[in-house]
Amino acid sequence: MPTLYIDGRPYEYEKPGKLLQFCIDNGIEIPYFCYHPGLSIPANCRMCLVETGLPIKDRQSGEYLREADGSLKIAWGPKPTPSCTTDLVPDLHVRTHRTSEVVRRTQEAVLEFILINHPLDCPICDQAGECILQIWTYKYGPEGSRFEEEKVHKPKRIQLGPRVILDAERCINCTRCVRFTQEVSKTNQLTIVQRGNQNYPATAHGQPFDDPYSLNTVDICPVGALTSADHRFKARPWEMNYTPTICTGCARGCNAYVWVRDNLVMRFTPRKNMEINQFWLCDEGRLDYKKYNERRASGIRQKGDVPVSWDEGLSAIAQLLQQHRGKVLFVGSAYASVETLYVLKAVAAKISPQAPLYYIPHEAVGWGDHLLRQDDRTPNRKGAQALGYQEVTIEGLLELLRSGAFSLLYWVEDDQALKELLPHLPESLPVVAHLYQLIEGFERLEWVLPAATHLESFGTYVNGQGIAQTVQPARQWVQMTPQDWFYLPKSRLDAAGQAVDRWRNPAHIPDCLPSYRILMMLGELLQLGLSLPKEHLPLWERLKAELSFMSQAVYPKLLRKEIFRHNQLAFAVKV
Repeated sequence: MPTLYIDGRPYEYEKPGKLLQFCIDNGIEIPYFCYHPGLSIPANCRMCLVETGLPIKDRQSGEYLREADGSLKIAWGPKPTPSCTTDLVPDLHVRTHRTSEVVRRTQEAVLEFILINHPLDCPICDQAGECILQIWTYKYGPEGSRFEEEKVHKPKRIQLGPRVILDAERCINCTRCVRFTQEVSKTNQLTIVQRGNQNYPATAHGQPFDDPYSLNTVDICPVGALTSADHRFKARPWEMNYTPTICTGCARGCNAYVWVRDNLVMRFTPRKNMEINQFWLCDEGRLDYKKYNERRASGIRQKGDVPVSWDEGLSAIAQLLQQHRGKVLFVGSAYASVETLYVLKAVAAKISPQAPLYYIPHEAVGWGDHLLRQDDRTPNRKGAQALGYQEVTIEGLLELLRSGAFSLLYWVEDDQALKELLPHLPESLPVVAHLYQLIEGFERLEWVLPAATHLESFGTYVNGQGIAQTVQPARQWVQMTPQDWFYLPKSRLDAAGQAVDRWRNPAHIPDCLPSYRILMMLGELLQLGLSLPKEHLPLWERLKAELSFMSQAVYPKLLRKEIFRHNQLAFAVKV
């Protein structure tokens, strides 16, 4: 393979590419602002400068010329060049700020120039703690400023659209946001207005920035010029734990990080996965986090919203299932994990062996687009279908119940469909439901079992592409086992971050369990002989061995070492 040399050290590369991206992939730090691997390369920030050169050959013999000490004689370029536009070529020699005083002083000068008109408001800036300019200035910038004039003033606190706020004084004109709307979302809603040191991004006059992917510009903004109207001033990044997970807003299953403080979900941000969502996440998927904090089902509740202990409630539900044995209609969900659907299928085969298993689809025709969003609004429809669950509409379900073949409805993890179905159910029909949230009219249900969401349990989901993804817990719940605590990531951005915040509010800790655990407990009470592992890892390994669609699934591992790369692209997690 061809070889290049960075600061005197040889590196092999397999295919053509750009020098900066090669350095990023190989853990070689070069500061930059405007470059993003998902966008075109403008090379306008001049922060990633390096010195480059090639060995000199003798024109007659073709042999490399050497210095007196035997090293190759290098023809260095006349001045530093941007590494983001430099192609990888054989025998390329590179000097970064580590070995070149010219590069070091040039990068320092670039930062001094950027900071001339940049406001010094880091303590009140929403980007503080994850600001690329802040980090690079600390590591590569000058010790002080020689600029003593009044800074240029630009518009501040401008509501560009319903989800994004602009502070133009902080903009460093990297044009990432403009290129995103032109090349990725293709709405072309942003452009750079004014000239010279008055530049800043804006929309056409009177037009809102309502791009369905607008919050990606907040992610890729290297400073605090663009901030989220929803998350603004709610939490500092170093106060939150972040955990790799997926978005369950549609069948795409976008990879994301969930950020938690005081056991409340504060935001979702995209996690790089080139096969599924690349670097992006849609706005609706991000803002879907609120459902994890509001009206959560917590503790078992009997009809009339009467709290009951777990032992008493599960015993009563087991007796109810025994009483209606053979006449129980089990309805699963495309929101539920593969594990839950698998265990539900095993339980249903023992209690109502002749009854088929159903799930209700959630299609939003026209909601999907060219980028990430899909009309199917459920995260595990493929998994439900692969396990033999049949699709049924609410009207079809009502016909089944009116037929008289079933005297009990057992419902698992589809809050939205049950909310629509509930007003049409006969008052005499008992319903046992696993719920994430307390839906309108839940008091009519015979029993409410609090189901853990995918942020409070392990679970596998099969997206629309047929890719199985397993997620790990990101939040605390009341009945956590030692193993659950072991896997809860300790991932605060500050080095001394703890898994649990000192200011915990017990009201934010739901008393819930993964539905597959609840079903196993009922199976034991009913003596169904399920022969299923109680812990998730053995259960997951069994499913992976049995189910072909899970063959490529990877089990979440305890994060032993995490590196936060503040390039606003992704978090590089090394296990």
